Amino acid sequence: MRTSQFFFTTLKEAPADAEVISQKLMLRAGYIKRSAAGIYTWMPLGLRVLRKVENIVREEMNGAGALELLMPAVQPFELWEESGRGPAYGPELLRFKDRHQRDFVIGPTHEEVITDVVRRDVKSYRQLPIHLYQIQTKFRDEIRPRFGVMRGREFLMKDGYSFHTSFEDLVREYGNMYATYSRIFTRLGLKFRAVAADTGSIGGDGSHEFHVLADSGEDDIAFCADSDYAANVELAEAVAPSTPRAAPVKALEKVATPGKMACEDVAEFLAVDIKQIVKSIAVVSEEEEGSKRFALLLLRGDHALNEIKAGKIPALGAFRFASDSEAQEFLGCPPGYIGPVAVDAQKVAIFADRTVAAMSDFVCGANEAGYHLSGVNFGRDLPEPAVFDIRNVVAGDASPDGKGTLDICRGIEVGHIFQLRTKYAKALNCAFLDENGKSQIMEMGCYGIGVSRIVGAAIEQGNDERGILLPAAIAPFEACIVPMGYHKNETVKAAADALFAKLKAAGIDALLDDRNERPGVMFADMELIGIPHRIVIGERTLNEGKLEYKGRSDSEACLILEDEILDLLKSKLCNG
Repeated sequence: MRTSQFFFTTLKEAPADAEVISQKLMLRAGYIKRSAAGIYTWMPLGLRVLRKVENIVREEMNGAGALELLMPAVQPFELWEESGRGPAYGPELLRFKDRHQRDFVIGPTHEEVITDVVRRDVKSYRQLPIHLYQIQTKFRDEIRPRFGVMRGREFLMKDGYSFHTSFEDLVREYGNMYATYSRIFTRLGLKFRAVAADTGSIGGDGSHEFHVLADSGEDDIAFCADSDYAANVELAEAVAPSTPRAAPVKALEKVATPGKMACEDVAEFLAVDIKQIVKSIAVVSEEEEGSKRFALLLLRGDHALNEIKAGKIPALGAFRFASDSEAQEFLGCPPGYIGPVAVDAQKVAIFADRTVAAMSDFVCGANEAGYHLSGVNFGRDLPEPAVFDIRNVVAGDASPDGKGTLDICRGIEVGHIFQLRTKYAKALNCAFLDENGKSQIMEMGCYGIGVSRIVGAAIEQGNDERGILLPAAIAPFEACIVPMGYHKNETVKAAADALFAKLKAAGIDALLDDRNERPGVMFADMELIGIPHRIVIGERTLNEGKLEYKGRSDSEACLILEDEILDLLKSKLCNG
């Protein structure tokens, strides 16, 4: 490609409303143009990157035995009613009526549609297993779209769905997709981790997320450097302390703590370690017939509540945080001074984190404004609590696999695989006849990759002060040729045209910058848009039989013999 035949729209400055580095650089480099909040036009340069990502995904999915199809973006709402997911999905699901007043949605995902497709035509165990996927535009009406293509409303996604006669066969295909996704992100040239994850609104059993590692990531990932353990912090297990609870040595005492409600303030005021503070988080579960269940969740002062874990406590279920008036109603005390001692067990349930259960002589609220209790001990001053893992792990915690300690890093989720089991197949009666002629519900798997999100994530991971740093596999061009004086010097022009033809013949995706621009402008644009290899052609170096080569991340350029430049580029591209 020649720049004279291309559509370049680079900017010196990013728009003021751009938030994260990928959004700023994609707008500056002319990858995308904003059409509306969370909706972007992919310009020719950005589309080249998007298509390269898409092609790698497609090649690996096809190689793994999946079959591509294309489902409609517009879906009949009756399918969402049949699955029971319509009301639960919320306002992110964009609904509308056609001219006949029939209800439709713009698809944010396609579990219902694909299940409907399969239940119509797959009747026998002999037709299974089958894995169908598509690469298609989705729409989710985010309440606050942000971060450019990373959390837009319209996005390109690969979503695949597998159907099986047994859970064992689903587990096999799940492993196949785990390996396939690992190959995909390796080919894309990204630093990534696969982590155990919560199934969220999709539902099902097993689940793994694939995260591109970047400091700007929205998700915290817990991992062990000494093993393969990795999990989203939402799911990572906080193991119980290995040492048993120490015997009490202090007497229970009520101490005045006027105006001290935060754990940090109480610890400082009482001159104790914050790790000796137990905080009580008041929550409410709504029960049938309008009644509600009030509970206290006990955490160590320096730990944070994991709402997903707490929501899985059988006796608690879905909950919300209690209001000030509800805390006053059940404990006779405003938040900031509430605690688990001397509460009415008939009205207040108490659930303690594993770490809290191993504490002794701790400090907690006294259920009286302006006071806390010190020297508190389970079994002596209050009953032994129901114990659960309800906190976020922190760096230094023991790894759940027993092979070391945990570190925390940030990640951007770009892929997610689920063992859906029978959630959608059962709701939509997607069944088959087994070897005995008996009707059975199919087992399902679901496998998603955010194709457009990968582009933003790759830029979040690869950038510097000059612009975008992309792996050659997905860069808009693998190499660029920058001739000095292309329109003024016939020798330079001829050499540039000859090298461009040679690279093209060798299958190298190259860009020849034949604009009549100053060298500084051309250099800056090539670095901004993220081309990994640059060859500069100048009259002086040509007279020596040499060209100037510079890798995008190299600090200095070097001179290479003209006859050796092709072999050098092949070697660089072959090595990633």
